Amino acid sequence: MEKKDILIGGAWPYANYYLHVGHLAALLPGDILAKYYRGCGANVFYVSGSDCHGTPITERAKKEGNTPESIATHYHEEFVKTFNNLGFEYDLYSATMSDYHKKFVQEKFLKLIDNGYLFEKEVPQDYCQNCNKFLSDREIVGTCPVCGGKSSGEQCDNCLTSLNSDEVLDKHCKECGSSIVMKNNKHLYFKLTAFNKELQQLIDDNKDRWRKNAVGEAQKYLDMGLVDRAATRQLEWGVEVPVEGYEDKRVYVWFEAVLGYLSDTKKLCEERGMDFYEILSNDNKNLRTYYVHGKDNIPFHTTIFPALMLGFKENLRLPDYIVSSAYVNLDNEKISKSKGNLITCNELLENFKRDTLRYYFTAFGPETKDTNCSIDDIIQVHNKFLVGVLGNFVNRNLSFINKKFDGVINVGNIDEEVKKYTKETYDLVGDLIEKAEFKNALNKIIEYVSFGNKYYDENEPWVKIKEDINKFNDISYTCTYMIANIANLVEPFMPDTSKNIKEMLSLNDYKWEEEVIHGDIKINDLKLLFERIDE
Repeated sequence: MEKKDILIGGAWPYANYYLHVGHLAALLPGDILAKYYRGCGANVFYVSGSDCHGTPITERAKKEGNTPESIATHYHEEFVKTFNNLGFEYDLYSATMSDYHKKFVQEKFLKLIDNGYLFEKEVPQDYCQNCNKFLSDREIVGTCPVCGGKSSGEQCDNCLTSLNSDEVLDKHCKECGSSIVMKNNKHLYFKLTAFNKELQQLIDDNKDRWRKNAVGEAQKYLDMGLVDRAATRQLEWGVEVPVEGYEDKRVYVWFEAVLGYLSDTKKLCEERGMDFYEILSNDNKNLRTYYVHGKDNIPFHTTIFPALMLGFKENLRLPDYIVSSAYVNLDNEKISKSKGNLITCNELLENFKRDTLRYYFTAFGPETKDTNCSIDDIIQVHNKFLVGVLGNFVNRNLSFINKKFDGVINVGNIDEEVKKYTKETYDLVGDLIEKAEFKNALNKIIEYVSFGNKYYDENEPWVKIKEDINKFNDISYTCTYMIANIANLVEPFMPDTSKNIKEMLSLNDYKWEEEVIHGDIKINDLKLLFERIDE
């Protein structure tokens, strides 16, 4: 049987602030998928990177007297550290400011021109005669037409209404304060409207594989009517436009950031001696693609990214699975950087171990609907499920044997019904993970652990040890067999927990298959898997 080729693309966080709980909840599914498929022996391409271009970084650099590259580099390095601290294992985590990505984007840009999907258009744009330059939305200040408050060219600072720059009243240049005039400016536009039929077919073909919110948002986006989108922007920081006469412009970030999935995968293919176009070919029957992100990114992944791939005319696989999370609210309020209502991943990691966070944001995360997060909730979930269910089953078994038999688990007969249930659990959980139903998958694992606790209670090994030592050995060995397989089952979700169990029982490296144990087993360095957290 040939190896599966699995592309998992995690959304590219914007390099302008630290990762927060919303990022963690939205991106964690990608790492779960990668760990699972590696355990299945698949050829995994788990890619992502930092989104480093665009106006917000440029404006922040001006405000701070810094360079956009310096700001983007700082947060990119922070992202790398944070993802490592959370246990994420990307095959490649890069940045859109890398030379490799820029070159790839420029090649594809020219390909779209050759294929007739980029065209030049003159449009009136805000212009400052004093600074002698065209202005981006964030370089404009004026009055909000809704509340009369101070506004930028894209959003009111007071009422937070989203605006187009032509709606803002009494517009001035943010830098010099001069009044703004309108002046024609040329840009290159992407013919998004050319792909309406193919994009509708893509939605129709994937209603059973994409998340419901992805199907709904993608359909809504099409029903509103597609419009051709500017592919260039008046900026100094970004991917240079490889067209004569466009030296003062850059490739629009919406265009180039999503192509990071392809540039990263192509780079990995080169490093692995593989043909990128064979791996990503729509004819590759072994290929499965997943794109993992938050609800706000749905149109980019279901409409714009597929349209770009169609425009290249390279027979590339369009998204198979759209794994789009809903929103996380914090203490029943929407997360907002501007309001300071957020918790960064680094702050969470100062208070909780990463497996606790990975469990919580999988079991109680925004997989199908918006969810509320609070520190109290995380503590209660940790104590109830990780301490009370999983930790209880592992530690009650191993500590009893450690006390009575100096840590030696004598060989016994494994209950055949338990073996059957274990194999069924692998199949069921694996199928749920592959369908991106992580909450259900984790619930099935907890059911398996709960069954173990019930099995232990009903068979009363503390009684059997006095009445029938052979029966005691059978019970203990069966429970040890379950613990060994729990280590594999939880690996995609809680890798540290898996590692700790495997070290205590000297088990084989993780694979997504039944763990078969043989002979007597010596417990090494017994320790509590989870300690109770005081509320």
